[in-house]
Parts: sequence; structure tokens; C-alpha cells
Amino acid sequence: MSIAKYALLILPLLMAACSGSGGYTPKPTAYLRLTLPQHSYQLYDTVALPFVFECAEGTTIEWKRNTSQDKWFDLIYPQYRGVIFISYKAMQSKADLSRQVNDANELLKAHYGIASGVDEQLYVNNEAQVYASTFRLSGRSVASTYQFWATDSIHHFIHGSFYLDRTPNNDSLQPLISYIQSDLDHFLESLRWR
Repeated sequence: MSIAKYALLILPLLMAACSGSGGYTPKPTAYLRLTLPQHSYQLYDTVALPFVFECAEGTTIEWKRNTSQDKWFDLIYPQYRGVIFISYKAMQSKADLSRQVNDANELLKAHYGIASGVDEQLYVNNEAQVYASTFRLSGRSVASTYQFWATDSIHHFIHGSFYLDRTPNNDSLQPLISYIQSDLDHFLESLRWR
């Protein structure tokens, strides 16, 4: 017999042997597993800011601008590659408040095209004169999943945006996102003006 005839006999046998029983089940997609610590906070109190707040232990502060009217700093979660960009603006009039709220809303609108939903919550602490709005953005590819602004309505305005330095896949990152969003809620609850 020639080699071609052997190949014709062996090829169907090999194909039948490799076909299996057809019972293959693909494995589900695996997601990142994070073990997150209990929340613990430390007071951040510096004369450079006209307010004090509590931030999560393990976070660091990196200053970007520090003038009498404007203060920009980043609240960084180095172990999770997360950052909250925080800006402070001293206000002189009620028109300043309206302008700052409009600017914060414009920054938020940049995410509307990707977000599948926005959950806005109002926060009011009359005793401490802290009035805030928080915005939780949902959606698989949203870059900033939490934004907020806070004011005393007269002198102070703070804006914050939370980002993770990762490719957005918020389904798998949801435990970490919820964890840091909880820290930001605590930031607002602990906020006190000087």
C-alpha cells in the first residue's frame, strides 16, 4: 500500500478520536478577587485648608495647587491605584456658588454618554453647615464612578471626582468601587469648616 492510502485510512480515525464526546463546557470569565480591610479613618487637619476631614488610613495626599483662593490635591489609594481629585474654591458671592455648581455639573455631564445610570443623593448637615450632592455613576465603562460637591452656601466650595487607574470594567471592580465610595461618604460626613 502506498503512503497516500495509509493517510486516507488514518486521517478519519484521528479525526474521530479527537472529536470527543461533545460534552465540553467553557469556563466562566474570572474576575479579580480583592480582600478589602475594615474601614478605618484618620483626621486630616492642616492649616493649608479651611476645612478638616477624615480620610481612609493608608491614603496619601498629593498637593497640586495651594493658593489663598484655590486648593487642589489628590487623595490617593496607592494599593488600589485609585485617586480622588479634590478642588477647593473660596467663594465671594452667591453668584460664585451658582457658577461652581454649574461647573461641577458640566464635569459630570462628560460621563453621561457612557453611564447607564446616575444616582444623585443630597447630604445635609445643618449643624456643621455642610450641604452636598453625591453622584454615583453606573455602567461597565464609566471612568469616574463617584463625584460630589460640598459647600456651606456662603464661603466654601469643594468638588471631588473618583477614578481608578485601570481599564474600566466596573462589573469586576464593583467591590473596590463600593468600598472607596463608602470612604467618600465618610469624607462628607466628617467634613467641618474652620
